[in-house]
Amino acid sequence: MAQIRYRGRVLTSDDILYIRELIATHPGESRRTLSKKLCEAWQWKQPNGALRDMVCRGLLLWLHRAGQIELPPVKFVPRNPLLRRVRPTALPIDTTRIEAALQDIQPLTFAQVRRTSDEPVFNSLIEQYHYLRYEQPVGESAKYLVWAQGRPIACLAWSSAPRHLGSRDRFIGWNSEARCHNIRFIAYNMRFLILPWVHVEHLASHILGRMAARISADWQSMYAHPIYFLETFVDPERFRGTCYRAANWVSLGRTTGRGKQSNSYVPNRSIKEILGYPLTTQFRELLGRVA
Repeated sequence: MAQIRYRGRVLTSDDILYIRELIATHPGESRRTLSKKLCEAWQWKQPNGALRDMVCRGLLLWLHRAGQIELPPVKFVPRNPLLRRVRPTALPIDTTRIEAALQDIQPLTFAQVRRTSDEPVFNSLIEQYHYLRYEQPVGESAKYLVWAQGRPIACLAWSSAPRHLGSRDRFIGWNSEARCHNIRFIAYNMRFLILPWVHVEHLASHILGRMAARISADWQSMYAHPIYFLETFVDPERFRGTCYRAANWVSLGRTTGRGKQSNSYVPNRSIKEILGYPLTTQFRELLGRVA
């Protein structure tokens, strides 16, 4: 059998035989348990030490559908919350207009609120006031509330970066192996909201600059690895990305307008401009490394 590559891992014939023996040795175990046992046997872990259980389960299912192994029947099908996700509840908020110079509302406080008591506030504000509404971040993620004078004035959400972006990948200059290995070092700014009653000149670019100065250290604390590059999408039919450009983000190109489910070269969604911001001058060297 030829080698199989799955999410950066190369599988040999011996690996397939090992998986078959693992299943045969534990005939009564669930697919989830088998996945964890395989992760432990292979020491297949995330940078923070957690088992790569979901990736491993995807591999086992893929091998099962390809006829390479035979998994036990599914024992339990959990309710998928994504099918009927409850929208964030609208919370009361002071909408009194804030109109001032940037220096007059200092100091600004940045708080990472994911998995804290303030997370519902963040979710509610994005749901009510961002044109894309709230969306659950994918993979590694962080949610920030920016406060001034005891009131929230802005929200930023960051998540794992899309795996394939032609313009970004050409700008970085990495190959597919390096991208697969190092994609975790990029954070994607999926939401940025200045609350509509806040009118402070240069506030948005100031917040982006402050965010760039701290996000890598925060990611290191949460996920045991730094961030070397930031990216976001801007819909050119709605925005020019002025605040990003003022904060020295650069245009990397445009998306193709084809999502990962597309099976043709015809765009099936709006085309976005891709903006990026290197957090270090060595970003190409660091992102291009293959261990």
